[in-house]
Amino acid sequence: MCALAHKLEERGFSTVAIASVRVQAEKTRPPRALWTSTMLGRPVGEPGDAPFQLRIVRAALALLQRTDGPVILEDFRDDPPGWPDNPNWVAPTTTPSDTFANELTALLPRWRAAQAQFGRTSVGLSFQTPAAWPAFAKSILAGALPTIPPLDTTALAVRFLCDDIKALYGEAAQATGPAPSARQVDTWFWRQTAAGELLQALRRTAMASENNALKTVGGRFFVPTPWVV
Repeated sequence: MCALAHKLEERGFSTVAIASVRVQAEKTRPPRALWTSTMLGRPVGEPGDAPFQLRIVRAALALLQRTDGPVILEDFRDDPPGWPDNPNWVAPTTTPSDTFANELTALLPRWRAAQAQFGRTSVGLSFQTPAAWPAFAKSILAGALPTIPPLDTTALAVRFLCDDIKALYGEAAQATGPAPSARQVDTWFWRQTAAGELLQALRRTAMASENNALKTVGGRFFVPTPWVV
């Protein structure tokens, strides 16, 4: 995005980037950038926290008024309110020793409750219903290379399956009670669920595959680097 900002500026369009990795912004030097301490993938803060998100957006847009460039790097100093752990949050009861299919079935009511509460879901990228996920994942672990229309490659099919699994579990974790921090959800998912273990196994299978596309997406997208085991 920083490189794109330079190209747009060359054509007369003013830009401002919201940067999650400050060192990257320092190296690529976009014309204007606001660094935030939010987690990767959430540049303006936690989902549902509209007031905090608006503060970041306004701070970023305010940089467009600055004339002391050409390179402006500013820090948004406040951490998101949802960043600290919530001691009152209770994680869904799961255990890595359970099967993914059983665990998923047990979590489905919570996920549906989350949909009713928030009126939306980000699940659906894989073009499969949750009921089909266990069998599809099992086939990948067995060495098969299935595809799901309209996803015409196994690499895309498995990547979006992993995205859907993470999304469903994340939404289920926030269905009832006090809201957890992103770190709490990640710790629960990657260290206390069969789904987390499944994605680790899918990553290992992909990395060992002779299918180069599957190997590439497995190394980059299935498991975030801090949680790889």
